[in-house]
Amino acid sequence: MNIIDELRQRGYIEQVMFEDSLKELLEKEKITFYIGFDPTADSLHIGHLIQLMVISKLQKAGHRPIVLIGDGTAMIGDPSDRNDMRQMLSVEQLKANTDAVKKQVERFVSFEGENAAILLTNGEWLTKLNLLEYMRDVGVHFNVNKMLAAECYKARLKDGLTFFEMTYMTLQAYDFMHLYEKYNCKLQVGGNDQWSNVIAGVGLNRKKYGVETYAIGTQLLANADGTKMGKTMGGALWLDKDKLSPYEFYQHFVNIEDASVKNVLKQLTYLPLEAIEELMLAKYEEINEVKKIAAFEITKIVHGEEEAIKARESSEAMFGEGVSLDGVPEIEGNIGDDLIDIAIKAGFGSSRGQIKTLIKQEGLSLNEELVLDMNYTLKEEDFKDNIAIIKKGKKIYYKIVKQ
Repeated sequence: MNIIDELRQRGYIEQVMFEDSLKELLEKEKITFYIGFDPTADSLHIGHLIQLMVISKLQKAGHRPIVLIGDGTAMIGDPSDRNDMRQMLSVEQLKANTDAVKKQVERFVSFEGENAAILLTNGEWLTKLNLLEYMRDVGVHFNVNKMLAAECYKARLKDGLTFFEMTYMTLQAYDFMHLYEKYNCKLQVGGNDQWSNVIAGVGLNRKKYGVETYAIGTQLLANADGTKMGKTMGGALWLDKDKLSPYEFYQHFVNIEDASVKNVLKQLTYLPLEAIEELMLAKYEEINEVKKIAAFEITKIVHGEEEAIKARESSEAMFGEGVSLDGVPEIEGNIGDDLIDIAIKAGFGSSRGQIKTLIKQEGLSLNEELVLDMNYTLKEEDFKDNIAIIKKGKKIYYKIVKQ
């Protein structure tokens, strides 16, 4: 099976530029392709996982990946789907974010063998560009009327798109041109929300060198209703365990809606499609077991098998199957501490008012006992082996570790 067909079957592809030619090329030779990630935060999130899986699949098919960390383009910030201009990050913050993202990406690609991955940062060349030469050599190939019609700029036109932001598309296109020149890179992979920027690079290569290069737009990770998947109670579903514990990550997928299970298994695990189809034959009452399999497989890919096992055991312990609480996220607490302050520290709400509302709605528990006292403080008897359990709703837990 052609790798493009396989990627389609697993639900990764939204659109392909010159698909027939690309299929033929991938059958004939092993090519170099690239994908870029701007380090706008110190961690990637679940929305990036589809692209990371595509990198992995293409490399396993024999093609060589270039993973490009956009520390240069991040100095501007992608305006796609933005209603306001992105906050500019300091050079120091970008470096710290770049180092963090590099470590995450390294878990998904191999740096050994004939098609060993290459890890680059585009600041290596973008920061060395001469403005006037760039405008003459690259800017001349971009039609402003066509740029303004691109989806990536539409949301910003209402409030005023800056020239600063408009250069982003040209710089991403320049990346593709540079990688074609130096590494014979013929394919760019990017999220479908980046499509205008991605195909700009294809156009620039054609205008500069008269060559046909290619683009794949990946599907965005979505819930069954089409909304973006990737939010937790505390914010984004980060891939960094210091920002979101493996237990919380695991729990997110245990609790996904039934209609999303099949797509999650196809897009975010390495399970064969045949095995997924068999799992999806499960009766309605067994679907929760399938969710546990999905949660384990995805957590294993992102955090490693050891962390996935700990997360699974901790989840089972919370529901009375008693194994271990090692993977449950923890906060510090002491006898006499105000329980509302503890709940805020756990991220159950951002203010005392929000936690009080949670208590009124009978949504806060301590050691499986409903909390009704707005002025409750931790007591000695709340701790067993120096641990108490605070819970929001039915499935969001934190360990309170006595100091």
